[in-house]
Amino acid sequence: MLGCVLALLPSAWLHASASDRVRGVADVPPAPVGIVFGAGLWEGRPSPYLAHRLDAAAELYRAGTIRVVLVTGDNSREDYDEPNAMRAYLTERGVPADRIVSDFAGFDTWDSCARARRIFGVERAVLISQDFHIRRALALCGAAGIDAYGVGVTERRDSVWYYGGVREIGAAGKAVLDVVLRPEPKFLGPREEGVRDALRAGSRDVHVVGRP
Repeated sequence: MLGCVLALLPSAWLHASASDRVRGVADVPPAPVGIVFGAGLWEGRPSPYLAHRLDAAAELYRAGTIRVVLVTGDNSREDYDEPNAMRAYLTERGVPADRIVSDFAGFDTWDSCARARRIFGVERAVLISQDFHIRRALALCGAAGIDAYGVGVTERRDSVWYYGGVREIGAAGKAVLDVVLRPEPKFLGPREEGVRDALRAGSRDVHVVGRP
């Protein structure tokens, strides 16, 4: 019993620390940037769960809640490219290409959050993911220095949803370690101006990432 309690403590911490920052598409506070986390491809196209995240991002963009979308995912090999698939999906749904910025080294949630802050200069954002993942994303991006609210996309309770929920129990333990140790992302590299340039393309009055 003690082992079960200890195993669930990280999940309980994530839920308690981030629940007050989870919102819906209609009531999330506006921010300059929306961050969409990768969630797999099917034959080169976004998986259904990833497509639902991108649909929410497109809706937020059309509503003016976010002005730029940062798509972050895995491009660790030539035949697997989440960010470009995400970009294509968004442009098909009316998000201008010059308002989409790609992070090709978002290999996990911590790397995506750390790189968003350190490489792309994001200070304030709306995070977009499934409801079972969004609290972990909020906790990690908060630890990385991003002031964020999250949109948790709801899904029907199928086997994939339950698998994701169970997976989060183990991932919560890693999240605690990431918050405490704050490891370097797998790839860091130089500062990129993509988010700043995209904000400028949308508004001549924007000069600092993270400010309205």
